[in-house]
Order: sequence, then C-alpha cells, then structure tokens
Amino acid sequence: MLIIGPHLSIAAGFKKAGEEAVKIEANTFQFFTRNPRGGKAKTLDPKDIAGLRQIMAAQGFGPLLAHAPYTLNLCSAKPETREFARMVFKEDLLRLEELPCELYNIHPGSHTGQGVEEGIKSITAILNEEMWADQKATVVLETMSGKGTEIGKRFEELKMIIDQVALNDKMGVCLDTCHVYSSGYDIARNLDEVLEAFDRIIGLNYLKCIHLNDSMMPFNSNKDRHQKIGLGTLGVETFKQIVTHPQLKKLPLFLETPQQDTLDYQKEISLLRSFIKKI
Repeated sequence: MLIIGPHLSIAAGFKKAGEEAVKIEANTFQFFTRNPRGGKAKTLDPKDIAGLRQIMAAQGFGPLLAHAPYTLNLCSAKPETREFARMVFKEDLLRLEELPCELYNIHPGSHTGQGVEEGIKSITAILNEEMWADQKATVVLETMSGKGTEIGKRFEELKMIIDQVALNDKMGVCLDTCHVYSSGYDIARNLDEVLEAFDRIIGLNYLKCIHLNDSMMPFNSNKDRHQKIGLGTLGVETFKQIVTHPQLKKLPLFLETPQQDTLDYQKEISLLRSFIKKI
C-alpha cells in the first residue's frame, strides 16, 4: 500500500489536519512543528492529539513527518543562531514524545562561510548534546539542493554527520526529489545509480522517507524551486519509477508541491496511486 500525504497546517489542530488528510485520500501527512519562520510552538492539547490518534488508527495511517522550522540552523557562524536552533531542536524532540509522530525532519543548515567540516562539527555537537538514547523520534536529515552554503547537498556530507552522532540509530535521511536532482543526482535518468550511490555511501537502511517534489529548475542547478508533480523538469515518469521502485515503494512519501488548496493535492495523490494499480 502506498503511504502518501501532503504538507498540512496544524493551526486548527492535529485532529483537523487528520480529517483533511482523509478527505483527500491521504494516509499520512507532514506538518511544521511551529511557524516555519520560527517562534513559539503552540501548546499541545491532549484531546486534540487523542482525536488524531483515533483517525490514524481507523484509517490505517502510516508514519507522520514533523518538519523543523526553516530558521533552525545548527551550524550558523552566529552563536545566537545556533543557540536558538538548539532550543528549538530540543523542544521539538520533547514535544514529539507526546505526539503520534516518530520522524523529525531537519535541514542540516548553512555554514555561512565557516566551511563544511566546521559546520558539520557544530551540527553534530548539538545533536550529541541534545539527543537521548530512548527518545521516540528519529531525526532525519533532508537532502539539500546546494544553494549558498547549505550542507547536505552531497551524500558524503550527510554520512559525515551520521557517523559523528553517537546515537546514530536515531538518525535517518529524507530524500527530497527536487533537491537531490538540483544538487547533481540524476534521478530522472539514472534512479538506480543514484540509489546505489546512496546505499554505498550512507546505506539504504538510513533512508526513512521521501519528499516528492518536481522541480522548476534544470538538473544540477543548485536551485530549490518546487513544482507540481509532472509539470517540472523531473517529469511524471520519474515519479512513476519512484513509487513503484522495490527499494522505495514502502517508504512514506510527502508532497511539498505548490498548491492553491489542500484539495489540489488529491489530484497528485490519485495520479501517484494509479501507477501502483497498473502494476
């Protein structure tokens, strides 16, 4: 069964987000842990969370994905930015202990001129200080497009982070299709080769989920511009390969495509499910 869902707002509550997912025939969803530009997280409501749990059980939901705010930069050259990131990271992990969500997606961060190795030292220092052995959530590093001084555009960089985290059994990777294509991994023409490289460098056991996004930009552009499925440079055939691939088809898939309305996601979900039905 394909596990697929959109990115949904939790402003009206987790139960409401679950209901929205069911309405568009999704069986999971992604949400920001707080305002994507940072700020204080909304107080959790036990009744609201219980309502979401009921929906997930009744509808056979797959794993949910919590996404950290974009302002979380664990490797900024500015100490105050790193400390803000540390606070958000730890608070989010603690909040996820109360939610039916065991995947926490973070952008590795931008080293802002310090260099990749120094940036990775900062990232892993915070992860090692703030993660704990019996935490519920797996921290998944998102593959990045490589704009500016982003860390995570190469599989080797993600591997360096994972290797330097003591609790690396609590680590994983989220492969973003737009980002990985923009960073120079040609999943449109050589998906198997890219997966072989991922397995050789990181290990497919660390691949926990996928962000499904077409791209407005050409291959190896280092640009992060998402497009609707089939309307970008990746093309619809790429996504057919992904959702039917034996090494990927059981992973939870999360749409981050530009939409005017939540119902617009339903068209993409139906399209992607149709590839499975034709096999």
